[in-house]
Amino acid sequence: MFREVAEGVYVFTVPFQMGVMDLGGRMTAVRLPDGGLWLHSPVRFTPEARAAVDALGPVRFLVAPNLMHHVSLQDWAEAYPDAKVAAPAGLRRKRPDLRIDVALGDTAEPAWAPVLEQVVVQGMPKLDELLFFHRPSRTLLVTDLAFNIHQTGSWFTRVYLKLNRAWQRLSPTLLTRSLIKDREALRASLARVLAWDVERVVVCHGDVLERDGREAVRDALGRL
Repeated sequence: MFREVAEGVYVFTVPFQMGVMDLGGRMTAVRLPDGGLWLHSPVRFTPEARAAVDALGPVRFLVAPNLMHHVSLQDWAEAYPDAKVAAPAGLRRKRPDLRIDVALGDTAEPAWAPVLEQVVVQGMPKLDELLFFHRPSRTLLVTDLAFNIHQTGSWFTRVYLKLNRAWQRLSPTLLTRSLIKDREALRASLARVLAWDVERVVVCHGDVLERDGREAVRDALGRL
């Protein structure tokens, strides 16, 4: 089932492991002005996930927010052929088999611009992550740029995050920081993010940060 974290913003949380890392996964649905759904980082396609989405409303967009979160996109695109697939331009090179209708940039598409702003995080070409800000609820959507993991059944994950000073806090990891190739470009793109009046942070990996998001985001991005 989806959980409504703010008016028009819903999260669907699932187990997810990457090798020995227990990270958890999350898909976020945003209701658009026309009543349709904008799905951020679709998780593994299952009958349960589809039923949860269908209970919310018609799907308008399927969004891959970076070059990593695309594994399940094909299944969702086949299930919802009328939905447009939106992704960073670089994903076309990585996944030529995948239908991509919208190349994401720094300007929001007209269909979601009334409620969402976006920024391409420059200087990290292997990630090409986009950060999205839902203005009505002051909610920031983060994919792999930072985690907020407070509990895990994996001792390895817990130790790794503690060594990264990223345990039980919103923070990037050493692996994330290793992807930085141009720090000046990174700072310039994050300046826009720091200007957003964030209250809540929804991460793909970890717990939703329900309040005091602006301070937490400033601290996390400062560590990049």
